[in-house]
Amino acid sequence: MVPISAYLIVAVVLFGIGTMGVLISRNIIVLFMCVELMLNAANLALIAFSRSLNIMDGHAFVFLVLTVAAAEAAVGLAMVITIYNNRESINIDRFNILKW
Repeated sequence: MVPISAYLIVAVVLFGIGTMGVLISRNIIVLFMCVELMLNAANLALIAFSRSLNIMDGHAFVFLVLTVAAAEAAVGLAMVITIYNNRESINIDRFNILKW
């Protein structure tokens, strides 16, 4: 049986990689992928705690987080396609759509 600390270490590493990707990345698609990685790290921690405490509440929260992640991916992809069609670039530095 794998101890909970191993799952939490993997979750922290994944969350750290996602955070660094959000802070460093200049590509919108990579930014969304890093946010998804952070959500999956949170899901891993929720499942680890749920299994160690023998309660099913963590599993329900994971389904909620997965639903939000799927909606975020769909809306984010639609925004990326719209931005690319208008600006012909998905670089965050060139993204100033609110300016006239």
